[in-house]
Amino acid sequence: MAQSANPAAKPVVVIGAGFAGIEVARGLGKAGIAVILIDRRNHHLFQPLLYQVATAALSPADIAEPIRKMVRDYPSVEVLLDEVTGIDKAAQSVSLASGGTIPYSVLVIATGATHSYFGHDEWAPFAPGLKTIEDARKIRSRLLLAFERAEMSPDPAERKRLLTIAVVGGGPTGVELAGSIAELSRSMLAKDFRTIRHETASVLLLEAGTRILTAFPPALASYAMGKLQKLGVTVRLKTEVENITAHSIVAAGEEIPVGMAIWAAGVKASNMGKLLGVETDRAERIAVAPDLCVPNLSNVYALGDISSLRDERGALLPGLAQVAKQQGEYLGRTLAKKIQSGTSPPPFRFHNRGNTAIVGRHAAVFDFGWWQIRGWFAWAFWALIHVYLLVGFQHRLMVAIQWLWKYVTYEQGSRLIAEQ
Repeated sequence: MAQSANPAAKPVVVIGAGFAGIEVARGLGKAGIAVILIDRRNHHLFQPLLYQVATAALSPADIAEPIRKMVRDYPSVEVLLDEVTGIDKAAQSVSLASGGTIPYSVLVIATGATHSYFGHDEWAPFAPGLKTIEDARKIRSRLLLAFERAEMSPDPAERKRLLTIAVVGGGPTGVELAGSIAELSRSMLAKDFRTIRHETASVLLLEAGTRILTAFPPALASYAMGKLQKLGVTVRLKTEVENITAHSIVAAGEEIPVGMAIWAAGVKASNMGKLLGVETDRAERIAVAPDLCVPNLSNVYALGDISSLRDERGALLPGLAQVAKQQGEYLGRTLAKKIQSGTSPPPFRFHNRGNTAIVGRHAAVFDFGWWQIRGWFAWAFWALIHVYLLVGFQHRLMVAIQWLWKYVTYEQGSRLIAEQ
């Protein structure tokens, strides 16, 4: 187990200001413990709604909040806009990209995950994933640009290629992207374009497994697949991607001309496991003890998508925002007590608030384990929960208004092309 630290000598260093890192910093800040929170971006991102930025439903500012604003009520918390490039475990310090080092009494690693192309990183330029605002803007721009170029093309074959959008991966992100793109093409092409028609647009969802939404019960996955097909999405199961280029995808031996591809098939943890010099699993996650400390290291913790932890039944905790948030709240509270009074923490226990995916207008699936819901009620529940979880009243109000407007008018939001 991690040993207690002396906060008077050195601060607690938290790397990453996602759901987990922010909650740890807040918990320690409430106790007046000195914290240095390091992130290479100046904003906290509400990733569950990132796909709506990618499909022109919301603007980036709707789901992002400045990190400094989120911790400004805690004078003991300092924010650094920087990147950690090295960890010296013996000296208990971290090196920064900007130069210099910062000593720590306790190190908390909460750097999340990034895309995994399963050994084919050369596909990344042609099939962006969705983890950051920059990713969302890139996808939105390429998607809208494909529509614009199809409108100008006199060649029917080229027009068909440009209007074929492929989403790789049938998990929640892939399902939500495919459904949203199908709705976007149906509403926008019908109203705003003169040459191309929405009937000619094609959205493909390619999944290597035997069904989509494998983390959900089969009945909910089957419902979601049926709803996607009603939206016009072509779902191809047992279809493993073999190559991706700028203009095509090769899947299950077939070359498919596409206007763009989006990667939603896999993720891996950030490279902090390598910097820390510890063994990681296939997804590069760091195994942690029940109190989230890294075994055999003094005063080092890992949580969120960077960590690997099993629940009391032996199941691996999923890479969900609610897991990261609960772990951050737990560690912020228990670490403060440990530093101040040496109290040994109880093991972390995850309380499942439900797993959800939205399929389209009026359609979503919600799995609470003991209860499953689908359809309009699940969709309304999804919207209510996501608005509530947004940081800041202004974001909740703006997103609620925009969703209401979109629901009534079928209009999309930020349809800006920022990449040529």
